[in-house]
Amino acid sequence: MKRSLFTLAVAALIASGSAFAQQGPSPTQSAPNQPAPTVNDRRQDQQDRIANGVDSGQLTAGETKNLESREANLNREVRDDRSADGGKLTSAERQQINHQQNNLSRSIYQDKHNADVAHYGDNEVGQRRENQQDRIANGIRNGSMTAGEAARTENREQGINEQIHADRSANGGKLTAQEHAQINREQNGASRQIYRQKHNGK
Repeated sequence: MKRSLFTLAVAALIASGSAFAQQGPSPTQSAPNQPAPTVNDRRQDQQDRIANGVDSGQLTAGETKNLESREANLNREVRDDRSADGGKLTSAERQQINHQQNNLSRSIYQDKHNADVAHYGDNEVGQRRENQQDRIANGIRNGSMTAGEAARTENREQGINEQIHADRSANGGKLTAQEHAQINREQNGASRQIYRQKHNGK
């Protein structure tokens, strides 16, 4: 009788252990064989976060320009390292790139959570600025704009924004008809640049 009870207890333990093993890791644990994110995975994640910040206005044109300039430099470094090593990164290079990606990730977070936000206004100039930023965000997100292209475009947008601010400060918060026409021409040029960069195959 004791032997039968012992056999039943062992069988119950085996069955419960098997059922637990099939449940897999808890949501807070990563699967033991899950690979770490690759350099390209992290790069895409950073671009998505930047695009979201541009969309939401959490990133100004100047902040986006700086972030995308750093991203472009990092991309060049990865490309140069791979060219020198037969298409691969050495362990030391991978570690260095990961360190730089960590720094960039922190900068994205800080820029998205500081007091600087994009303000467009409900006038024609403001609506065009917002529309341009939405197009840039889409280009960053879907990869039709490289980091370097996004940095150059945002540099141009930042210049237009600074000109608008200076003109309005000099005229009691308004633009003269001449200033409005000039800004409109500059926005047309920026719009064409966004289109070319999104359709150049890079």
